[in-house]
Amino acid sequence: MDPTTFAACFARVKEDRPLIHHITNNVTINDCANITLCCGAAPVMAEAPEEAGEMAALADALVLNIGTLNRTQVEAMVLAGKRANKKGIPVILDPVGAGATHYRTATVRSLMEKVEIAVLKGNAGEVGVLAGEEATVRGVDSAGLAGDPARITSAFADECGFTVVMTGPEDVISDGRRTLIVENGHPWMENLSGTGCMAASLVGAFSAVSEDNLVASAAALSAFGIAAERSALKSSGPYSFRTCLFDELAALTPPDIRNHARIRGI
Repeated sequence: MDPTTFAACFARVKEDRPLIHHITNNVTINDCANITLCCGAAPVMAEAPEEAGEMAALADALVLNIGTLNRTQVEAMVLAGKRANKKGIPVILDPVGAGATHYRTATVRSLMEKVEIAVLKGNAGEVGVLAGEEATVRGVDSAGLAGDPARITSAFADECGFTVVMTGPEDVISDGRRTLIVENGHPWMENLSGTGCMAASLVGAFSAVSEDNLVASAAALSAFGIAAERSALKSSGPYSFRTCLFDELAALTPPDIRNHARIRGI
């Protein structure tokens, strides 16, 4: 796929400044808001059931993250998701910790039934569990996946009818017909809490300006990965890496995506 396609998606984020409604992980909510700003979009965090649907109607994409879920938050997710579906904006679901407890796994499956999902973004363990494969989740982290990530991601996407993103050392993205591998990134991303949540926010921002969720997801993860690669060159440890990650993403340009994205189809 032409790298210009991914660069153009990033350019549109900066031009359109889409509003991304989050109902997300309380541990990483500030990082999600700031990474959304750094890529050129605008964040709003609104999880009260009394306003979740109304806020979704004002937004250009909705990100649902179950990292610190509770009954009231899930109610808000369903209300916001249905309103987003009615408006026709993409809903991104981050199934944090699916497979770790029955409640988390059941919540994800319920959201998938009640809300039309555009992109599901999870780590190998989370996606593997939801796809019915042999996978392990420890807390909210992947602890292993048996089987080929690309095959599992593609089959799950085909079964569910939405784009599936499996993050890892190489990110796998599939809509069931096409599968892309994003090779950008750095190992330090795994040592920092919240990078997965931030990745979901970026997928939301890029999906808000594109009709192709596969392209949008690949562009978002490549941008994040390029920023991480550049941050690692300037950092001495996890927290200086975290600071640089925001700075480097904010400084990233569409030509950077065109020239440095490592995205291949399989």
